[in-house]
Amino acid sequence: MANVQDVAKCFLCLDDANSGDGISNLKLQKLVYYAQGFYSALFGKPLFSNPILAWAHGPVVDELYQTYKHHGRDHIPLPTEFTNELLTKDESELIEEVFDVYGQYSAWKLRNMTHEESPWLAHETEAGVIPLNEITEFFKNKVN
Repeated sequence: MANVQDVAKCFLCLDDANSGDGISNLKLQKLVYYAQGFYSALFGKPLFSNPILAWAHGPVVDELYQTYKHHGRDHIPLPTEFTNELLTKDESELIEEVFDVYGQYSAWKLRNMTHEESPWLAHETEAGVIPLNEITEFFKNKVN
């Protein structure tokens, strides 16, 4: 199972390698959420173990939020300590695919997309954990 920090670093490196516009904490949160959803739907197990919470601006992994919150709305710098070898082939390929599809969108577009999806909608008023099984079932429908 991947470490959520490595998943995040992989997204940051992909953005840099593809001459992206940079990734903010808000955008990173949504990319990690989509990666978890598609990975669990396709492989029947979580990509990472951290819970995803329903916060005001959509799904959030608190550990990542705490790591990068000091950047505010600014782009997170490229990590200096990361190699794709920290991820399995399936993990790395899935993250790349999620980046190819969702990395093109702005943080606010991704936020708005998650606000229209049932996993966040079902838990938005609680600001609590979005159960992985609900995320998985939602993304199974997107995959099929």
